[in-house]
Amino acid sequence: MIRPLRFIIDLLFPPKCCFCGKIVFTHRDDVCPACWEALPGLSGGERRLEVSARTARCVSALRYEGAVRRGFLRYKFSGDYWLGEVFGEILAGVVFEALGGEFDAVTWVPLSARRLRKRGYDQAKILAGTVAGLLGLPLVPTLFKKRDTAANSSLRNAAERQPNVAGAYGILPGAEGLRLLLIDDVLTTGATLSECAGTLLQGGAAHVVCAAFAEADGS
Repeated sequence: MIRPLRFIIDLLFPPKCCFCGKIVFTHRDDVCPACWEALPGLSGGERRLEVSARTARCVSALRYEGAVRRGFLRYKFSGDYWLGEVFGEILAGVVFEALGGEFDAVTWVPLSARRLRKRGYDQAKILAGTVAGLLGLPLVPTLFKKRDTAANSSLRNAAERQPNVAGAYGILPGAEGLRLLLIDDVLTTGATLSECAGTLLQGGAAHVVCAAFAEADGS
């Protein structure tokens, strides 16, 4: 964009930090310096998910708390879909460092058709598309949701979440033989990612690793 035009746009519509909402004028207009320094990262943020009698590696970028939680809720429920590109960029860096070389395509945990119509966009797909673009890999649709389920966030623990998603996903053609990076938004108990990874492996995927933007308490 021509510099004077960008200056005028920034004056009329000042960029705001995607986490705290404060106006920022920095080289990184999507995250203010204070939030960037204070983002709750995960030390050794890797888990092993139980998938069809096997395990799958899973990494998360940030802890789901404080400003991360507030920014994510804006992204998911307030129509601020552009935040997905910012969050996807953060996730891509973690994926590259921890899982780079283990996959040759990127996919995502899809919304049900009803929830997609209601929200207007699929938050996990935007994250996955950003990660795929930054890593120079294809974004491949591999799953669909066969039935609407209760939001896992409304359920208390793994004992309730696992049966909620059991058998809820079907597989699309094209996953056979692929090493896949499976993206979701928030990892809690791991029930949804485990179910989706198992569906992909049973459908012929060669290998599945998982990543989420944030990780919440999975008790």
